[in-house]
Amino acid sequence: MDLLFCLVAAFLVAEARACPEVCVCVARKNYSRHIADCSYQDLHAVPTSLPSNTTTLTLSVNHITSLGENSFKGLVSLQGLWLTYNDISHVGKGTFGSLAPLKNLDLSHNQMMDFPWWDLQNLTALELLKLSNNRLEKVPLEAFSTLKHLRSLWLNDNRLTVLFEGTFDSTPFLSLLQINNNPFNCSCKVWWLKQWIESSSVSTPEKDSIMCDSPKNLKGLTLGRNLNLDCSLPSVQLTYQSSLDNSVLHDGLSLLLDCRAVGKPQPEIRWKIQASGQTVAINGPNVDEEGDNWLAGARSEESPEHFLVFKNGSMAISKFSKADEGVYTCQAVNDVGSREVSVNVALSSSENFAHDLQNNIQASKPRDKSCDMEELPKSEEKIVVIYLTPTVSKTTTNRGILWEPWLWGSMFAVLLLGLYT
Repeated sequence: MDLLFCLVAAFLVAEARACPEVCVCVARKNYSRHIADCSYQDLHAVPTSLPSNTTTLTLSVNHITSLGENSFKGLVSLQGLWLTYNDISHVGKGTFGSLAPLKNLDLSHNQMMDFPWWDLQNLTALELLKLSNNRLEKVPLEAFSTLKHLRSLWLNDNRLTVLFEGTFDSTPFLSLLQINNNPFNCSCKVWWLKQWIESSSVSTPEKDSIMCDSPKNLKGLTLGRNLNLDCSLPSVQLTYQSSLDNSVLHDGLSLLLDCRAVGKPQPEIRWKIQASGQTVAINGPNVDEEGDNWLAGARSEESPEHFLVFKNGSMAISKFSKADEGVYTCQAVNDVGSREVSVNVALSSSENFAHDLQNNIQASKPRDKSCDMEELPKSEEKIVVIYLTPTVSKTTTNRGILWEPWLWGSMFAVLLLGLYT
C-alpha cells in the first residue's frame, strides 16, 4: 500500500513539474480534471510542454497572434480551450483537428478574418463555440454539419453579410445563437433567416441588433417580423411541342420543352435528364440566342449536343431517339428556394410503350412522393396524362418542414409525352 502511495505521489510530482513556469496547473475532482491556467501572462505564443493530461487550458488575455497545427499537439484529453482577448489573426489548418474530446472552444475578441472551418468536422463533442467579436466575413454552409451536440453558438459582432439556408440544420440541440451586430445584406438570400428567427425555438438574444446594412433602402432596419422583403418562391410551368403538327413524336424528329418560371428574384432554369440509365444535369444555357453556337464553358461530355438549352429556359432535343426516352425535369431556382416539374417522354415506336412509361416514372419518382396515374390510353389515343406531385423547396423551422403552397393549381396535372400511332 505504501509503495502504491509513493508511485501515485511521484506521478503527480512529475505532472506538476511538466507545468510551464508561466502557468498554474491544478487537479480537481479526484484528479479527473486537470486545469492549466496561463491567462494574464503577456504571452505571445502557446507555451510548450503542457501536461498531456490537461483537460482545461486557459490562455485568455494574452498577446498570442497565431495558432498552428502544433500549438496543442499532445493534448489528447483537452475538453475546454479558452483563448479570448488575444491578438489572434491567423489560425492554421489542422490547429484543432486532433482535439476530438473538446467540448468548449472560445476564440472571441480576437482579430480573425478566417477560420479553419473544416477542423470542426472532427470536434463532434463540441457543445460551445464562441467566435464573436472577430472579423469573420463568411461561414460555409457545411461548417457545423457534424456538431450534433452543439448547444451555444456565438457569431455576433463580426462582418457576416449572409448566412446560408441550412447552416444550422445539423445542430438539433442548439439552444442559443448570437448573430447580432453583423452587417447583413437583406436581399432575398436572408429571407429564410428572417423566417427562421421568427419561428425557431432557438434563443437569439438582442434581436433588435440583428440589422440590415444593405441595400441602402433597408439599412438600419431590424431583420424581424416587420421587415418587408419582396421575395417569393418560384412557380414553374412546363409545356411541349413536337416537330409534327399531329403531335405524334417519331424517331429522328425534334422536341421542344418550354419551361417558364416566375418568382422574386427571377429564377434561374436548370434541367435534369434521366434517360438510358444515366442522369445529365444542365445548369444554364449552352447555346446562344441563334441556337447554333455553344457558349464558352457550357458544353461538357455529360451535355450531348442535341440537348440544347436556351437563355429563356427552353430545351430543344434534336434527332430524338429511343435512347433519349426518360424523365425531363425543369427546376426553377432563386435565393428563396426551388420548385420543379417533370415530363416523361417516350417514342411512339416503342414496342411496349405502357411498360416503358411506367418503369421510367417509377425510376424517377421520389420515394416519399405520391404518383397517381390515370388509366393508360388505348391504342388510338395520343397523349398519356400523369399526375405528379411537384417538388417544393422547404423552409426549416423548429417544428420541422414548412411546405409552401403550389401556386399553379392546374399544373398538378403534368402532360407527359407518351405518344402512339
